[in-house]
Parts: sequence; C-alpha cells; structure tokens
Amino acid sequence: MALWWIRSVLAIVAAAVAAAGADALESEYICDSPIYCHGSLLHEIQISSLREDSKTFVDMKLKISVNETLRNFETMMAKLENNATSSDLQSFVDDHFELGEELEGVELPDWVEAPPLLTRISDPHLRNWSFWLNARWKSLARRVPESVKLQGDRTSLLYLPNAFIVPGGRFKEMYYWDTHWIVRGLLLCAMNETVRGILENFFYILRTYGIIPNGTRVYYQRRSNPPLLTSMVHDYIRVTRDLAFLQENVEWLEQEFEFWMKYRTVAVVKDGVNYTLVRYYSHTKGPRPESYKEDYDIGSKFPADKQEEFYYNIKAACESGWDFSSRWFLMNGTNEGCLRLLQYLKTLVRNYGPPTLKLSSRNGNLSNISVQNIIPVDLNAYVYKNAVLLSDFHKQLGNREKADRYATIANEWKATVTALLWNNEEGSWFDYDILNNKQRTFFYASNLAPLWTKCYDEQKSPEIAEKVVRYLERRVLSHSMAGIPQSLQYSGEQWDFPNAFAPSQHIIIEGLHLTGHPRAQKLAFDLASTWVASNFLTYQEERHMYEKYDARCFARPGSGGEYTVQEGFGWTNGVIIQLLQTYGDNLTATVSSSKP
Repeated sequence: MALWWIRSVLAIVAAAVAAAGADALESEYICDSPIYCHGSLLHEIQISSLREDSKTFVDMKLKISVNETLRNFETMMAKLENNATSSDLQSFVDDHFELGEELEGVELPDWVEAPPLLTRISDPHLRNWSFWLNARWKSLARRVPESVKLQGDRTSLLYLPNAFIVPGGRFKEMYYWDTHWIVRGLLLCAMNETVRGILENFFYILRTYGIIPNGTRVYYQRRSNPPLLTSMVHDYIRVTRDLAFLQENVEWLEQEFEFWMKYRTVAVVKDGVNYTLVRYYSHTKGPRPESYKEDYDIGSKFPADKQEEFYYNIKAACESGWDFSSRWFLMNGTNEGCLRLLQYLKTLVRNYGPPTLKLSSRNGNLSNISVQNIIPVDLNAYVYKNAVLLSDFHKQLGNREKADRYATIANEWKATVTALLWNNEEGSWFDYDILNNKQRTFFYASNLAPLWTKCYDEQKSPEIAEKVVRYLERRVLSHSMAGIPQSLQYSGEQWDFPNAFAPSQHIIIEGLHLTGHPRAQKLAFDLASTWVASNFLTYQEERHMYEKYDARCFARPGSGGEYTVQEGFGWTNGVIIQLLQTYGDNLTATVSSSKP
C-alpha cells in the first residue's frame, strides 16, 4: 500500500507535535529520573527484593531532594565498597523514602445515589447491585495533590489537574485503556462532569509529554496503551453534545493519531503488495522500573547483545495492555511453539478437563516474547475507528477537507486490515507474524476487535457475522463456561487461558450486537448473561469485583501472571454497568443460597 495517506496525516499535526516536544520520545530511558527510571540506586534496590512487588519501591516518595539522595547513596556504596547487603539497602530506603497515600481521596460533585438509567434495570437484585457498583466510584476516586506539581521529582506520580478513577489494588494511578470502560460506566451513571475532568487530564498529559502513557507515573512515560481516547471523547460528545469542548481539543486527538503513525507503523510485503499497519513498540533501555527484578532475572540470561531486545519487547507488551500472553511468544522464530501448545491443550481438555499445572518452558514463556514482530488485530481496529471518528468530528465542526482526509485514511486502513488480517476460511481476524510473513491462526479474544470498531465491509455484515459466530462455536465456546477466555493457551500468564477480562468480554459482546445479525445478537446476549451471572455470584459471595475472572467456572477470580489478582475494579465495574444498561430488561439474577 502506498504511504501517501500516512504522509498526509503527518502534515496535519506536524506543528502540534513539534510544540509538544515529540523528539523527547526518542530518549534511551523510559524517563529521565535517576531515582525512578534508571541508574545504580534503582538497580541495587530493586534486585535486592526488599519488597515482594517491585512496584512498591518506585511508588515511594522521597523525603529529601534527588541530588541529596543520590549523594548519600554514592557515599554509602563507596563506604561499603559497592557491596551493600539487603539490610544496608533497607536502612537507606527507610531513611530516604516513605510509603503512604500520595493521592488524595476526593468528592465527586456529580455523583448521585440512584442514576436514572440504573433505576430502569428490571431485576431488583441486579438493580441493587448496580447501585453498589455506582457507589464504588466514590471509593476509587482520587486526585493528585498540588505538592506533586511543586516538587514533582520527589515522586513518580505525574501531575493531573482533575479528579479521576483508579482501577484499584496495586493500580493506584490513572491508567489509559482502563479508563475507557470506566468512562463508559461513569456516563451511564450520569457523571458527565467527572468524565470531562478525566478527558481534560488526558489532554493535559498530551500537551505536556506528546504521548499518553500507559499510566500516570514517570516510569510509564514513554510507552503508551491501546489508543482509546478518541473513543472516550466520542462517548462524551454523544451524551453531552459539547461541541465547544470538541473544538477546543480535536487537535490533540489528531496529535495522538499522528504519534501512532510516526512511531508505531511497520511495513510488510505480502504477495508482492506493500502494506502498512501499526504495532506495539518500545525503544527504551533496561528493565521496567515497576517490575525491575522480574525483567532483570530473565534478561540477564540472554547474551549481552540480546538483552535490550528482550527489554524492548517486554515494554511493548505492556503498551498492548496484554502483559503478558502467549499471544506475543514466537518459539525459535516461528509459530510452532504456540501451535504445539494449542494442540496439546485441546487433547488435554478433551480427555482430562482443563490443566492445573503450568506447562514446561518448551511451550513458550517470556523469554520467547517478540511483540515487535507481531501486527496486532485489536490495535489496528482501534486506529481505524480513530480515523473514522476524527472524520466525523471534523464534519461536525465544519472542517470538510480534514473530514475527507481522515475518511480516506479509514477506508485505506480497513482495506489493509481485511487483506492482511482477515481469514475468510476460519471466519476471524488474526494477528500477523512479520518474521514469518503469515497469520497467527490461534484464538485470542482480541481477534474480534474489528467487529467492535466495524472495521469490515458493512455490506457484508450478515456474512461476516455468521462466519464469526461459527468460528466461536467451533473453536471457543466449549471452553467458556463463565466467559470467553483470553486464549486457549495455558501458559501461566494472566492474559491466557483460563482468565477472562472484562474489556475483552465487552468488545466481543458489543461487536456481535452491532452486526445486527440475529444469531450474532443472540450469542451476544448469551455471553452477556453468562458474564453478568459470574460477576454477580462473586459479588454475592465476597462483596468484591476483580480485575479478571476464571472462564472455567462461575464466581472464581482469575490468577497467574506477575501479581495476585486485584480487586476494585474500575473496568470490570464499567463493563457490568454497560451490560446491565443494555440487557437489563431481560437479565435475571442467580441468587446464591448463602447470601440474601
């Protein structure tokens, strides 16, 4: 595919990018802080395992200035001849850093106890549950104190001007793609003012850094997340009709679009045709500060000239939001490891039920991660939708030339996604392996993102919907008693079987519903009923909402990955509120006998 359309969109916002200092994105480290992002102090403290979770240290606040802290550290290390014990390092941390709530709780002025849309839910148990979920927004609401703005280098927090909703658990800051489903839930709870403030936070970040980071910490600063801000603005404008807000901020949405065009595009040749799409990518050195020891332990096993490539791919996986998954594993430069694993799993499940042990490393693990060699279906579906929405925004604002330009980009993008990622025989889209120039024909919940963004020929909607339904029936539904699993690969990573995450459920359910096809809409309702039932039973038993759930059985939180399952939980709550609003007239609660 010709690159003229990429060059044309770059021209739209080149001036804005220059003003925001996009050149800073080329820095060799994830951020410039010698405390929180790189340097010997970070290295020594993190590899000593003073805390079970590496994130704990980089979320601590300095008691004195950065320069004083570094001088004291250098003095200590010189005195100890660079051989500090864990006890020495713990004493240093205790003297120079402090734990505590950096963020402040905040009242949400537009919160109401019984939002009108929730009062319409038919089943009284589900309606009361929705009110409980609505109340959770208050406990997850935070703001950044002014002291962060004044002494920003003493904390890893990024300053934000307005209140926001955190996911919960160890995730104590604002996260990018999590916030999409939080915003959906807030709008259904009539919290338009809160949503506007959250969107203004994102625009503040864009103006300041030229990128929307994964989360609002300095150590996330130069990696992003699935680009869903444009969709959030669309949802807000659809509810409020606040065109003045759109007029004021559309240039920043264009800037984010350009970021992905400039820093994340990759060209491939298939059957003699040139195609350009986007991928997740990182070019920053070293382990992730928030998971330093975990990364270092694996990275140090690589030859010296391969370590940085591993760190790049680990951070690229975090940019995807799918950290981590067999989706990103390439065994020996091929798909074969995953294929063997899929065949093994099918046999195991058929004969013995789901496995309970982590499979051996010969089936792929984090040392096989190769995100930058994979073109992801979901990311390219999001970029397509962003182009469609930018075209629509400019139509509303009377900017015909830009509207036409983004419409052309969207049409080109859709054609490329169809040509490279759609598999007509299977009835699904698949990620593309750049290294081996072939589709990765394994099930991942992300495969169906183009349904959600309508990144397909809508004249063929009935045909595509039927093919997708058959694909799910053939490949997936027998493994999804309590939700669609993230994959059929049992790797021990959290974005794999048997875990099911709320965003993936919502993307698949809403995508099926949007086709208008009767069988697809029936399946969407069945999947929504299942997901609501599993979440509701967990709520009844524990009065908690979790980051992820087990797709094999009802009322069981998910597991696996780098940390224990987290409760709260922003995106899970937002998705449930959305499903209750969409299907509330037809859903009935399954009430546990042990709870009222």
